[in-house]
Parts: sequence; structure tokens; C-alpha cells
Amino acid sequence: MDNKEVDIPTKYDPKSVEAGRYQQWLDQGLFKPSGDKEAKPYSIVIPPPNVTGKLHLGHAWDTTLQDILIRQKRMQGFDTLWLPGMDHAGIATQAKVEAKLREEGITRYDLGRENFIKEVWKWKDEYADTIHQQWAKMGLSLDYARERFTLDEGLSKAVRKVFVTLYQKGLIYRGEYIINWDPQARTALSDIEVEHQDDEGAFYHVKYYFADSDVTFNGKKYIEIATTRPETMFGDVAVAVNPSDERYKELVGKEVVLPLQGRHLPIIADQYVDPEFGTGMVKITPAHDPNDFLVGNRHNLERINTMNDDASMNANAGKYEGMDRFEARKAMVKDLEDQDFMLNIEPIVHSVGHSERTGVQVESRLSTQWFVKMDELSKLALDNQKTDNKVNFVPERFNHTFDQWMENAHDWVISRQLWWGHQIPAWYNKQTGETFVGESAPEDIENWEQDPDVLDTWFSSALWPFSTMGWPDEEAADYKRYFPTSVLVTGYDIIFFWVSRMIFQSLEFTGQRPFKDVLMHGLIRAEDGRKMSKSLGNGIDPMDVIDKYGADALRWFLSNGSTAGQDVRFSYTKMDAAWNFINKIWNASRYVIMNLGGLEKPVLPATEDRNLSDRWILDRLNETVKQVTNLFDTYDFGEAGRALYSFIWDDFCDWYIEMSKEVLNGDDEAAKANTQNILAYVLDQTLRLLHPIMPFVTEKIWLSMPHDGQSLVTAAYPEAKDDLVDPKAREDMASLIELIKAVRNIRSEANAPMSSSVDLLIKTDDKHLIDIFNENREYIDRFCHPAQFEIGANIDVPELSMSSVITDAEVYIPLAELVNLDEEAARLKKEVIKYQNEVNRVEKKLSNERFVDNAPDDVVEAERAKKIDYQSKLEATEDRLKVIRGIK
Repeated sequence: MDNKEVDIPTKYDPKSVEAGRYQQWLDQGLFKPSGDKEAKPYSIVIPPPNVTGKLHLGHAWDTTLQDILIRQKRMQGFDTLWLPGMDHAGIATQAKVEAKLREEGITRYDLGRENFIKEVWKWKDEYADTIHQQWAKMGLSLDYARERFTLDEGLSKAVRKVFVTLYQKGLIYRGEYIINWDPQARTALSDIEVEHQDDEGAFYHVKYYFADSDVTFNGKKYIEIATTRPETMFGDVAVAVNPSDERYKELVGKEVVLPLQGRHLPIIADQYVDPEFGTGMVKITPAHDPNDFLVGNRHNLERINTMNDDASMNANAGKYEGMDRFEARKAMVKDLEDQDFMLNIEPIVHSVGHSERTGVQVESRLSTQWFVKMDELSKLALDNQKTDNKVNFVPERFNHTFDQWMENAHDWVISRQLWWGHQIPAWYNKQTGETFVGESAPEDIENWEQDPDVLDTWFSSALWPFSTMGWPDEEAADYKRYFPTSVLVTGYDIIFFWVSRMIFQSLEFTGQRPFKDVLMHGLIRAEDGRKMSKSLGNGIDPMDVIDKYGADALRWFLSNGSTAGQDVRFSYTKMDAAWNFINKIWNASRYVIMNLGGLEKPVLPATEDRNLSDRWILDRLNETVKQVTNLFDTYDFGEAGRALYSFIWDDFCDWYIEMSKEVLNGDDEAAKANTQNILAYVLDQTLRLLHPIMPFVTEKIWLSMPHDGQSLVTAAYPEAKDDLVDPKAREDMASLIELIKAVRNIRSEANAPMSSSVDLLIKTDDKHLIDIFNENREYIDRFCHPAQFEIGANIDVPELSMSSVITDAEVYIPLAELVNLDEEAARLKKEVIKYQNEVNRVEKKLSNERFVDNAPDDVVEAERAKKIDYQSKLEATEDRLKVIRGIK
């Protein structure tokens, strides 16, 4: 035991427990794969956090669940790899750096591309250091030797390979299309990078006069057009009606005059127009609306873009050129009113798209961009979900979410007008305009100019599970050993952004799913259920929580409150409870260690040398091992936590440790040695079970105990053992505990303190029960303090007694001077109602033919046994109530 840490202070202090421990683990190289080629590989790639700032509670939750899995599998002998890394996060990081530069009074254009990129790398290095510190503080068992960054050369090579291959297959193309445009970041956005929110706006009802002064409609020389965006009017090229709309058939082919400009616009017919909406007439602005763009294509209409990339008006906007789009709106509305084009203005609240990253209102803008064609890739992913090679979503309902999105996926715009990211591997010939796409630049590079745009961040992170393993080198050792990965743990909010794209890219380029399972968790919310955000001021820094409670308490809260796919509310009350639980473990461990004497290594005594409590705690431990292992395998961490809590707090601390004091304070040295061995064994196994969730405190305690290892990180995880299963001990101990609880309840009802002695009478004709209680008198004496103890079928029970019904027995405590007959009758009446309700519930269940026919036999038999037990307790309680009423 030379490796023991023997200092176990009287109070759990997370700061001293956690100090320096993580660095020791790193120094010992405990987080690296075992290298055992006979062991089964198990791998996780961390969802790479963005280098845009500090990690939040959502990251803490996500990584805690991953660490639990990897630590358990490592202890179970798997060859584990948990690969860390970070994402360059294109637009998000560039927006942060540009905001920082704006505070200094400069823009990226003042610096130029090369110098601006240097600034972003400085930012990345700073925040990567912060993230490393946070990972360490949380105790994440990552293999830093394999850490990757999405702009690493290896990952860049993979990105170029994928782009070129998809281009050559016709699945990447360049074209002019209406896209979402962020005018602050000056870049394209995909649909899922746009957040819709309700904004105040208006319908502006405008007169469009007929070009032919002889034409009228409903007696008027104009038609009424409603728009929410007058600033785009100078991009109008037509007015459309539905071809089936009888009201406007005579108008199709006529022309109207664009207000404020005078250009003539044809009236056309197109199925896109909803005749029931508004007037049934809409203006068509192909360069500023995705639906109008499609209408324009069908009718060969001109596309007139009226805005610059910063959403200021361009030369096509006439006298409004140079104005911001919202300033131009105000000016145009005033001019429309002054020149009698405005019919009325109708205030509305409508859903408007905003950039997820910068928050500004998004423009629909005509632009030449690079796209991934999604039809073939979507089909590939959907078809795979019908095979044995499918990705298993946990909870399963998210498979439907995935399918639904893939079935409706639009072509993916992948080019971004940014400087930070993977520059698109396409070059344009300066003389001929020819396009060259390749993994490296053309040889005569002086005649070519590379596309200045970069790829969407998600394009590179979609390759993360295999690019980090060395792909496209299919002979790379890690790729061959650890891909496909075992599980992805991530929030349900990025199924579309990331999970779906990893799946179809992996299937396309490796022929395999990227991971076997996807564990979807929810969002961390504030205690009141609202989403945490800076604007609401309700965000909580996980590092502050760790400073106050310790990493283990935070990890326990995050795992124990976890139900797959559901949101979790952060609560300081629950953090207090988590700390209290660890303190309970600490105190129990301290008691055990202080009472081990010179024990070198726990050895379980022979079965015949174990008393009832010994056999019972080993059976309960064994059942807990089985439960927790199964629950971890199904990612049910919340239920696993509840099983651990119940075993540790209730079974081990409240019962076995208390019972052990009777033996340890006695004179039987053999019995004492047995109890010491079992205490040490149960604590050792419990610490191993807990270690994946709370690694710091379990390591600290374990190193103060007798063991033959160097660290819990690589110690063997407990396994259920058939020879510890003991149904008889389970039943006998249940009877003993039921008796002790009954006596405690009676004392509590009668306000008789536990320190006072009372007579204890047990009426039963069950010989087995009599034997159990007689053989375990020392425990009854310790927990019940009987002055006189009597048990049997024919005992005289004083009428003025308090009673309780337990399975196959009635418990009486004569307390004549303390018994209030009215209160006792009221208490027994409540008991009668309780047992009657239980009988009714079980009878209803057993009368359900579907339950009886479909439930396992042992479950049905258990319900039948419950019915007999509750019926017996009901009858005994009713009899006792009759006696009390007779006395009254």
C-alpha cells in the first residue's frame, strides 16, 4: 500500500481534491488509447467547439456525457480514443474579430486579407488556450496528442479532396441564385443559418398606374399592389396574377408603370400567385425574392439587383443610391405619399429572417455562389437508414426528424464571402475566364486567380469523424482502427447543421456511417425554463459553478438530470444537493478507511462466514452494477444516477454502514475482519462505478484505500457476478428493514425519541420471519431499542398500543400513556385507505388481459404477490382499527 494517499480530511473540499489531479493523469499518459490490438476499439470525436469564446453550460453537459462513456469503456478494457479538436467557425469567428477591430476604429479592409487572417489566428490561439483550461477543469479524459483543428493542413487536404470529387461528379456547381445574405458580414448564409423573429412592419398599398391611359380596372386607372419592402420596388420587372383568377383575365398582357421611376412592367399569369391572399396581384422582383426568382426564370424576366453587398442602395435605385436600405424605405414612402402613389399604410407584425451570427436582418439577394446538389446525397442517406448500417438515433424519434429534413433538403449554398476559412479550390483564368477546380493550383499560376470566397464552416466539420482520423489516407492507422466512431453526443438543435451532413458525406466518401449511435441531448435552460442568453442576462459560466461546488458536483448534476432528448433546467438547489451527495460519499468513505485497520487488499469472506447484512449488501451491489452497466449502454444516465444514489445513500450508508458499527464495536475479531473486507470491497466497487461520473473525488478516495492499481482511470470496471446474487438475503433483509422502519414510524407518531427504550411485540405465525428477527436481534436492539422483545403467534397485546402492519406480521408498541385513541384511529383509517388503493390498483392491472398476456411471467407473478401482501395488510389494519374503535 505504498501508493496510498492517506489524508482524508473531515470535510469534503473540492478545490483541494481536484488540485493538480488532472495534470497527474496527463503526466501518466492515462488518456491515450491502450494500444491493445486484442481489445475492441471504442472511439468518440468531440463535437469541436467554436474558437469564438468560452465554453458554456451546454458544452459542459455535452462533454460530460462523452467523458462518462469514454471513462467507463476504458475501465471495461476497450481500446478507447476520445479525440479532441476545435472548429474555426468561419462567420462566427470573423464576426467576433471584426467587432473587436471596429472598437479600435478599423475594418478588415483597412488591414487587407493577409493581415486580417493573422489577427484571427491570434484570436484563435487565445481562445483555444481558454478552452484547454476549461476542458482540464472539467476533467475531460481527452487524448491531446491527436487534437485537430478544422484548418489543420490534414483537414484542409480532406476538404479539397471532397470538393474536387463532388465537383467532378457534378454534385458541386456554381450558379446565380437567390440566397440569404448577411449585409453586415457581407456573406451568403444557408437557410439554417437564418433565425426568424417577429418584427414590426407594414403593408404599403401602392398605386401602379396602367401604361395605357385608356385602360381601367374597376373604374380606376391603376391597380393596387401591397408590399412590405418598398425599397426593392426599383427591382420590379412584372406584376403577376393567377391564371385561373377570373377577375384579372382581361389584364394579362397589359402593362403598368413602376411608381417613382416610370419603367413599364408587364402583367403576367403564374400559378405561384395565391388569388386568396390580399388583392391576388403581386409584384415580381426576381433579384430580391426567392419565389419571384423562380417566376422570373419561368417567364425569362430580367433580374435587377438594387442593393450593394452592405444593403445600401446601388445605381439601379436612382436618386436613392448610397442610402441604407431602411433609410431608402423611409424616403421612398415619403415620395410615394407626396406624389399620390400611396393608398394606405397598414401596420403589421411579421416573421423576418435575421442572421444567426450577426443578428442583422437578412436580405434575399441575387448572387453567384457555389452549391452542393442535394438530391443524390439525400437519397444516399435516406436509403442507408433502411439498412443494418443505419445510424441509430437516441431517442429514436429524432430519426424521423432526420428523415424529414433530408427528404426536403434544398441545394446547399457552400460559398461564403469571408476571409477566414478554407478558400475554395477553384481558379479563374485571367484571359479566358475558364474555371479550374483542383486540389492544388494550376501550374501557370500567374495566369490564374483563385476564387476569393471560403467554404461554409459546416463543409469542413461535416468531414470531422473521418478527416480527423487521417482520411483521405485510407491506410492511416487511426482511420483503420477507430473509424467509424462509436457514438456522437450532441444537441438536438444541430441535426440539420451538422449531424445530417456528416452522415451523407461519410456515406459518400467512406461508404460507412460516421458513427453507430447519435445521442441527442437537449438544451440547458435557466431555472425558470427560459433559454440562457446574453441578452436576458441569465447565462451561467460552468467554471464559476466548478469554483463553488467542484467539477464532480457539476458533472453529477449534468448526468443525473439527463433524459435523452430533453432540456434540463439549471438549478443551484440541485447543485447544493449534488455537493451534499458527494459529501455523504466522502464521509462514508472516511468512516470505512478509518476502520480498515491494516487491511492490505479486500478479500471477500466465504459465503458461510457472511452474515445477513453482508450477503444483502453484496447482492444489492451486484444488482446496482448490473443496472448501471445496462443503463449506461442505453445512454440512460439519469436512471443510472438514481440507481447509484439509492444504493449509496440508502443501502450502503443508511443501512450497511450503520449495521457494520455493531460488528466493528464488538469483540468477535473474525466477524470484524469479515466486515472490514466487505466494507473495503463494496466501497472499492462503488468508487469504480462512480468514477466515470465524478472522477476527481473517487480517485482521491480510492488512492487512500488498499488496492493493487495506480489509478481508477485504468482500473477494471465492476462486473456482475452470479455468486453474489442472493434472493433470500434480499427478502430477509427487506423484512428486517420493514420492521425497523415500522418501529421508527410508530415512535415518530407517538413522539417517543429513539434513545428511549420501549417494549416491542411482534405478532406472527411465520416461522421463517421469527427466525430472521431472532437471528438478527443485535440489529433490532441497535435500531429499535426494545426494553422487552417478544415475538410469536400468541402474544398478549395491550389494547392501548400503537401498531403497524408489515408483511406477514403485526408490530405493536405498548405506549398507553402516549396513545391518543382518536389520533391512532385516524392514522389507521389512512392506512386502510392506502392499502385499499393499492389492492384496487393491482386488481385493475391484473384484470387487464393485455397486461397479463403480454407482460413477462415474473412481472405478472410479482403483481399477484403484491396483491396478496396488500390484501393481508389491509385486513390486519382493519382488524386493528376495529379494536381501537372498540376501546373508544
